[in-house]
Amino acid sequence: MSALTVLQVGPGTSTQDLGRPGFSDTGLGAAGAADRGSAALANRLVGNRPDAAVLEALLGSVTLRTDAHVVAATTGAACPVEVASADGRVRGAAAYEVLQLAPGDVLRLGVPTSGLRAYLAVRGGLAVDPVLGSRSWDSLAQLGPAPVRIGDVLPIGDAAAAWPNVDAVPPPAVTATVLDVLPGPRDDWFTPDWRDVLTGQVHHVTPDSDRVGVRTTADRPLTRAITRELPSEGVETGSLQVPPDGHPVLFLADHPVTGGYPVVGVLTPASVDRAAQLRPGDTVRFCLVGGAQPA
Repeated sequence: MSALTVLQVGPGTSTQDLGRPGFSDTGLGAAGAADRGSAALANRLVGNRPDAAVLEALLGSVTLRTDAHVVAATTGAACPVEVASADGRVRGAAAYEVLQLAPGDVLRLGVPTSGLRAYLAVRGGLAVDPVLGSRSWDSLAQLGPAPVRIGDVLPIGDAAAAWPNVDAVPPPAVTATVLDVLPGPRDDWFTPDWRDVLTGQVHHVTPDSDRVGVRTTADRPLTRAITRELPSEGVETGSLQVPPDGHPVLFLADHPVTGGYPVVGVLTPASVDRAAQLRPGDTVRFCLVGGAQPA
């Protein structure tokens, strides 16, 4: 079986696939790729099945050596990409293109100029040992294949479905981040001006954000109209849960399956993917879509 050897890796790099849904009744979330769209695109570029495991690299900074001919592609955060052959020659490469790697080649992903999480797919998928049917690391439950470390050997599996039919795709345009939000199940727990407070100002991403959730802060917090305790209830990926300080926490892939603070809104799936690329210090605006509007 061919494999990749990890020569260098930054913190927070893990294998991810579509996650392990179906265990919420036991208190275990689905986890999976934080930016599912980017992970899926990387798999499509190399001709993999959608459930193939990929590498999710926080702020890039990954170096891998191949021991066989490998087809690879990177998506997500805009990392510089470089390939060095066994004799030391370096050739240019790029994210969002199909890369042909020879035995002994070294693939380097640098620090991205924008975005937070890069995804590396190899044809056949990463065949690390699954846990409960998934090759995803769940940082909240501390479950799944352990985060990737220097010296790890990542086997390549047989998850290929077809040959790649494009050489590259255009990278997404870098624009101001606007996240679409549907009114949540507990929007009536907030004062009538909650829509203006949520959508009428810029929110800042705080440093204590991770795969569990993106924490935000803004000049004006949301104010509760109902202040009694809320019994814990189920929450979904993309939920905007509002703790007592009034600043929304946006749940990502590793969120808990229940929460005790009211959910004012829920992001659309495409907006969850955009949120997964937010760095501490980034700014974001929310845009309400759907649901009843105030008279």
